[in-house]
Amino acid sequence: MNVKLNDNVVVITGKYAGKKGKVIATSPKNSTVVVEGVNIRKKAKKARKANEVSKIVETEGPIDVSNVMVVCPSCDKAIRVKMNFEGKIKHRVCPKCGAVLDKAFAGKVKNAKKKEEAPKKRVRKRAKKEEAETVAEPANGNSEE
Repeated sequence: MNVKLNDNVVVITGKYAGKKGKVIATSPKNSTVVVEGVNIRKKAKKARKANEVSKIVETEGPIDVSNVMVVCPSCDKAIRVKMNFEGKIKHRVCPKCGAVLDKAFAGKVKNAKKKEEAPKKRVRKRAKKEEAETVAEPANGNSEE
């Protein structure tokens, strides 16, 4: 499923065609998504206690994932998601503008570039002492003989 939680999507078919909203919940097993403000259902809620009031509650119902398209945040167009591979990592990309749709991956790409620019070399103190001793011993051994 190419639609993930907190994605902005546009409904392409049905009663709510053309409406944009944010994905509240996904169900990959049933291939459905719940979009904010789409497929509103009314449900009667009965009062369970003496001080409660019965009321009609409006909730969003699930719609099939094939009826929505992801909206690219940078170019603001409805797109079919393209998958890119970098090494073993797979991430979602906009085919129209090339922007990365996965927020977590976009952050990792920026951090990876920073790490490549300034790598830090760590050496253990114990390793430094052993190197210093091995370098000092041959010099002492040669001077005694």
